[in-house]
Amino acid sequence: MRRKRVFGTLALVLGMTCLLVTGCGEKTKELELFSSKAENADSLQKLVDEFNTLHESEGVKVVLNTPADAGTILKTRLAKNDVPDIMSMGGDVNYTEVQSAGVLADLGQESYMSSIQASYQQMVYDVQKDKEEVAYGVPYATNASGVLYNVDKFEELGLEIPKTWDEFLSVIDTIEAAGEKPFEFTLKDKWTGLCPWNSMAPDLQPDGFTDARLANETTFADTHTEIAEKYLTLLDHAQADFMGTGYDDGNKAFANGEAVMMINGNWAISQFTNANTDFNVDMFAFPASNDPAKNYVTSGVDVLFCVNKDSKNLELAKEFVAFMMEPDHAKQYINEQFAFSAVEGVVQEDAKVDGVKEDIANGKVANFPDHYYPNGFDLAALLSQMSLNHTEGMDRGENIKQFLASCDEKYDISNVQ
Repeated sequence: MRRKRVFGTLALVLGMTCLLVTGCGEKTKELELFSSKAENADSLQKLVDEFNTLHESEGVKVVLNTPADAGTILKTRLAKNDVPDIMSMGGDVNYTEVQSAGVLADLGQESYMSSIQASYQQMVYDVQKDKEEVAYGVPYATNASGVLYNVDKFEELGLEIPKTWDEFLSVIDTIEAAGEKPFEFTLKDKWTGLCPWNSMAPDLQPDGFTDARLANETTFADTHTEIAEKYLTLLDHAQADFMGTGYDDGNKAFANGEAVMMINGNWAISQFTNANTDFNVDMFAFPASNDPAKNYVTSGVDVLFCVNKDSKNLELAKEFVAFMMEPDHAKQYINEQFAFSAVEGVVQEDAKVDGVKEDIANGKVANFPDHYYPNGFDLAALLSQMSLNHTEGMDRGENIKQFLASCDEKYDISNVQ
């Protein structure tokens, strides 16, 4: 009698547990969202939680995974055919490696595709293997790099936004004549040295350079002297210790009025406002050329979504991406992340980026050139060496020649196809 009572009680408990979870005979449908961007984890998690709440009665659960060194981990998992259900990453060479592995679903027939800005979808196509125009990745959030400037100081000095390189030099001269410092650079953190390069190269390098260089049909040495020269010109007008200033300290210095301009991206603005809530900042497209029509806002795909074509929950994975693309959710994301949206009609309204909003909305944008460079090509390190040489008084022409030769050498080593 005692054994029967125990088994009866156990059966009752198991039965109630079954009903509480998802209903007898059903299993929780768990999907992994693998994200390569740690900085947006909180914003993604909020949207994941909302999606899960909407599908709670169906036993659906999306789990966000944002590991350190995400690119390396994802490569390892691809090699083991352990592909996440949904992936969120930047529109760069890491995405190219995933897409070229043949593991992604074609999302081209999804209803939201008609609302994606064509210029950003083209950027995704451009980094796909053989530039295949199939929507394996869908752009979601975008960013912008250019010249961040102190609006109050521009007004005090009577400065207008420069539209050409010569006008830019005139602005620099006026700032220095007033006893102010034109630029704050933060080259102690080498990656920040990419920002001026990424802002200038799309305006000044030959059309089709990235494709031609990939095919070994051209070189940096033959095409990028002007860019390197202008890069060093910027350093001539930076603070004395630009090689020893880190990103955090430089952002604080800029926000507190120690320089009039900084060449970086929208991602830095939250640090400015944290350092000085009264800081009045805006951004304009880097005027690298004397032809205003060629001076684009450097803007790339910061976050795209893609789906494992062999996911056990393929339709649910697609549904999650559709959920993220809904205008209210896209707006929530860009507001929290101070980003821009690839979804048409979803506009970043903060006045701190008024100067580039029109160009972005009109598609007058160029992708970050380093999105097209092969993995392992560490341009930031090469720019850092050229900058260090500059501080040590190396002959300008020799410095540029050595830098461009190193670019070609290191690029060729990394360009394994």
